[in-house]
Amino acid sequence: MTTAHADLDRSRSGYLELPQELRLDSPDVEDGASLWRIARDSKTLDLNSSYSYLLWCRDFAGSSVVARDESGRAVGFVSGYRRPEAPDTLFVWQVAVDESRRGQGVAGALLDGLSVREAAKRPLRCVETTITPDNAASERLFAAYAARHGARLTREVLFAPGDFPEVDAHAPEVLHRIGPLAF
Repeated sequence: MTTAHADLDRSRSGYLELPQELRLDSPDVEDGASLWRIARDSKTLDLNSSYSYLLWCRDFAGSSVVARDESGRAVGFVSGYRRPEAPDTLFVWQVAVDESRRGQGVAGALLDGLSVREAAKRPLRCVETTITPDNAASERLFAAYAARHGARLTREVLFAPGDFPEVDAHAPEVLHRIGPLAF
């Protein structure tokens, strides 16, 4: 564990903690295939190309996190980025946890850990994500995150079905904005 990881673990008191056998880490390119697999196996996320997960692990590792098991294998992740037009806002692109680790609070602990890490770098005022109306698990995850941090949660359609180029209708992507946050 690096010094930065130890500091992150110490700074997380009061937030959700990962199960003891897991640790929070930054993703690296070698994690790209695992993240793609975890997203695919979620059966709820839009699955991007494996290439995009490799690039994400290379170019956005600093604003994303993984949960690693005792062997160092990624068993969950949150991919995110700071919005260029709103640098105090972290956009969470995807959250997924390996089936073997679901129901253990891993997703919430990853969100809290990423938020603490991002806030330590520079001010973090809001977290945003989009969720399709049929994704009840993500709705609960982000509502609980907002409640845990005493922040307001607002919702509005960001992308309507007609915005997507697919022939089959894509469900709307509803923007969930959580803030203001105080870290």
